[in-house]
Amino acid sequence: MIGAALVCLGFSSPGLAGVPVALRAPKLTRPVKTEAGLVAGMTVVGGQVQVYKGIPFAAAPVGNLRWRSPQPMTQWTGVRQVVEFGPSCPQVERQGFGDRIGKTSEDCLSLNVWAPVNPTSRRVPVLVWIHGGAFTQGAGSLPAYDGEVLARRGAVVVTINYRLGPFGFFAHPLLTKESGHDASGNYGLLDQLAALRWVKANIRGFGGSPDRVTVFGESAGAISIGCLLVSEQARGLFHAAILQSGSPYGVTRYLRDAPAGEESMEEVGELIGRRLGCDREDDVLAALRSRSVDDILNASRPAPGFFGEGIKFGPIVDRWLIREKPSVLLEKKQQLKVPVLLGSNADEGAIFVARLQGLDVDTYRRFVRSSFRDRADEVLARFPVSRDAEVKPALSKVVGYSTFVAPARRLARAMADLGAPAYLYSFTRVRTGMPTARLGAFHGSEIPFVFGTLSRGGRPVAPERYDDDRTLSQVMMACWIRFAATGDPNGEGAPAWPRYGFRTDLSLELGDEFQSRSGASRDICDFFDRVASERPPRTSAPAR
Repeated sequence: MIGAALVCLGFSSPGLAGVPVALRAPKLTRPVKTEAGLVAGMTVVGGQVQVYKGIPFAAAPVGNLRWRSPQPMTQWTGVRQVVEFGPSCPQVERQGFGDRIGKTSEDCLSLNVWAPVNPTSRRVPVLVWIHGGAFTQGAGSLPAYDGEVLARRGAVVVTINYRLGPFGFFAHPLLTKESGHDASGNYGLLDQLAALRWVKANIRGFGGSPDRVTVFGESAGAISIGCLLVSEQARGLFHAAILQSGSPYGVTRYLRDAPAGEESMEEVGELIGRRLGCDREDDVLAALRSRSVDDILNASRPAPGFFGEGIKFGPIVDRWLIREKPSVLLEKKQQLKVPVLLGSNADEGAIFVARLQGLDVDTYRRFVRSSFRDRADEVLARFPVSRDAEVKPALSKVVGYSTFVAPARRLARAMADLGAPAYLYSFTRVRTGMPTARLGAFHGSEIPFVFGTLSRGGRPVAPERYDDDRTLSQVMMACWIRFAATGDPNGEGAPAWPRYGFRTDLSLELGDEFQSRSGASRDICDFFDRVASERPPRTSAPAR
């Protein structure tokens, strides 16, 4: 979510003085064997890290493969040079802080690997990143996700693309019938599983340990990981999970048999088919697969962001990949038993609310009553407003606590109840002097700290604040890598990070201070837990 300009990588070589940087050839790595063939990446400046960009992990999901489970790659001969990022999935315009997606194509199923040249261990942990973007935007190639710094610190880093919006989460009765498993719509999650299977099968050649794979992600990426935690098809593909600002509790879209007042995703798919005129064709699926990318985006109108207008795409309770609502599966203790590290940011809602126009007291109250229904008066009492100027701060807190803070603690409890180690955090750092400082510790602001890409967004006015930022980033990177290696973020020189437990209710603040706290926001989290258990807030608007 942090904006950053794409930079051109240059490669120096003797005798190339005066040759434009963009035309210089990269220094290729030795070939690495994968199941589909040999690949060669490039060594980054300094020679400590090798990067392999745009490695395909599945066949292009185009033509007759559109809206099918990812299929194996066709093998190639010779050495494939993988030195440029692959295309991102087609998507609506991104509403971030200057991020640029670059080229898009349905042929988007590729991943990127950063690997240390001289690892200090034979069992190098692997961190597999699943990007966010409301399941409609984003890519594994964004500058903030550059894995070089983490790789220099001793991890193999993998970032992936997956299908988004109507390409990744489009359901239809005929697709369900065609599938062979009576389900459709979760193609984006199936892409993530295919990428993880690729990692298990191939990562040893890049120096990583297939037995130490940790999946980590933010926002929609964290929601995805939460869904994988409750899916049997993910068993054995990762040994630990990190969820940043996201959980599976908001997954309430159904393939069929949606609750009263909600549309099933098959019904949404039929609506899109009618908009495309495919319902009048003899072969409806062939007609749908023949439509252009632009036609599909225009007909489906995918909603970008938290308050975006249009159809909200995302994981679907399909009774196959996701057997029941994730919240129900967690209550039944049917999730994978793996260590988790998870948390939220202090001002999660600020970035979503900042973009809204025309907010006043009446609009705020109507939103709360529509979202929380029988509990609306209690929400309004806890987050009262009397003037229009108070609306955005109050709405930001409602969104932050109900959607991110309370669900993170709820998931930590569910994992701890299962006997899995859980480590809960609260990220509170505000980058004073940056253009985004007015938003506080907003949704996604922890990402450059995790990747060590702070400089990609520019430096704050005060140099000493930048030094403090780098110190926090170094601590977080060390904790993330140590957790990936051992399932425990604690270690020499790191702040003491207690395991989460129901009685102690301990979390670690990651901000100006490193401090463990007991019962942080307990009352408000308990309240939103009760709201969720009685009648979860409505998260899916009618398709428009």
